[in-house]
Amino acid sequence: MSSNQSVVQNRHTARRNAALQRIAQIGPFLEGSLCSFKRPGCRNPGWHLTFKQKAKTRTVYVPIDMVPEVKKWTRTYKELKRRIRKVSRHSLALIHGHVANRRAANRSRA
Repeated sequence: MSSNQSVVQNRHTARRNAALQRIAQIGPFLEGSLCSFKRPGCRNPGWHLTFKQKAKTRTVYVPIDMVPEVKKWTRTYKELKRRIRKVSRHSLALIHGHVANRRAANRSRA
């Protein structure tokens, strides 16, 4: 393995490990979208959570006193997805680096 390849691999490994540590610190999360809806005869909107379950869209009523907490959970889920994508990118970069190293080693032997 060349020193340049090693530096790239170490950089991606370090960044992936840092992202994994940040994932471990995430609190409660909930997949879905929190949406308001107009209730007939009421000034204040109602709230429901929409999510997919077994390829079907499901909706659950969210009591008004839980709305702030559920909003936080859905925002945390979106952040979790962003962090997972980051870990995946660095893992993929490690695979690409490994393949490049093997090809370079094979060329140097030939």
